[in-house]
Amino acid sequence: MALPPPDTLLRTVRNKVRASNLPGSAAVTIRRSLFLHAPLRRKPHDVLTHMLDLVDADTPADGPDGPVAVLERRIAALLGTEAALFFPSGTMAQQVALRIHAERRGRRAFAAHPQTHLQVWEKLGYQVVHGLRFHPAGDRHRLMTGDDLAAVAEPLAAVVWELPQRDIGGQLPDWDDLCAQVSAVRDRGAAAHLDGARLWEAQTGYGRPHAEIAGLFDTIYVSLYKGLQGIRGAVLAADQVTIAEAAVWRSRLGGSIPDAWPLALAALAGLDTLLPRMPAFRDHAVAIAAAINADGVAHAWPDPPPTPMFHVHLPAAPSDVERAAAGLLAESGIQVFGYLRSAPDPLRCSFEISVGENAMEFSPKEVVGLVHRLLPESRPR
Repeated sequence: MALPPPDTLLRTVRNKVRASNLPGSAAVTIRRSLFLHAPLRRKPHDVLTHMLDLVDADTPADGPDGPVAVLERRIAALLGTEAALFFPSGTMAQQVALRIHAERRGRRAFAAHPQTHLQVWEKLGYQVVHGLRFHPAGDRHRLMTGDDLAAVAEPLAAVVWELPQRDIGGQLPDWDDLCAQVSAVRDRGAAAHLDGARLWEAQTGYGRPHAEIAGLFDTIYVSLYKGLQGIRGAVLAADQVTIAEAAVWRSRLGGSIPDAWPLALAALAGLDTLLPRMPAFRDHAVAIAAAINADGVAHAWPDPPPTPMFHVHLPAAPSDVERAAAGLLAESGIQVFGYLRSAPDPLRCSFEISVGENAMEFSPKEVVGLVHRLLPESRPR
């Protein structure tokens, strides 16, 4: 089988290794995984078991006492906003927020980091569906700065901050710098929107209440399935007027789905069981990254990680690492990553570690050993 080219994200080692990857082998079951979204804890039986802890025979499927409404009120209280609204996806929630900001201000442009999810992963939905224009602010390999935003000449409807910035390793801007950026943007008449898909993780880096972080922004999106390990779904939080307007757009886009209670219940379980563990997840991420950097064969960045996530940069070609990872999985049942990221240098690549329950089962020393097993012998650094 031809290996994918190095300029693509290599996603083959996710749930199982197939015979085309390892000649003569059958599909291999994952027994342990560093990968946050490995299927180990996402099996329907396990998820439904967690849900049962949150319901009784009288729990309604919908209405003001249904799981979706309970989740919306809980998120609004946690973030200190007047209201919150469930969406089936963060893609829809964020595009709706930007559409509202654009129509209120009579401006069609927004700015964000070049690696914003809106640009990289959503097939230009902001443009095709909503007629918006995107200004990438700054360099794709570093955090967005105030000078980057000041260099955008077109009047903006909104600016999007992703906390942490996942595609550059989970970097987090300095708090005072972030506050200054938001203030400068508002002075120019633009709204401030938070891509808080990983706000739960970002809070550990700032050490401030969720409501204080969210309070910087006009609209806040949070994910229900990333750090919270829910099924799917998102919540948009803001003032009551904005959320009422967002509900109209949600209906227009087909997002007012009935019977969303399973998604809400899974998220509520995550709020109860995983949100309190985020500081421990971050501490373990720091320990793993420190061990990798002390060993020296690979490089963990950021150093130290401000949140429970970071990237591991490897001195090897993606195809070599992919092959080694497939062999490791076949031999031991251990999955190290979800996918690889290529690099400008074809002899280098990287992968993400997001620490959750899966990664807590691996000691820093064991992770260093796994990194060594991903690297071909005699590969120059």
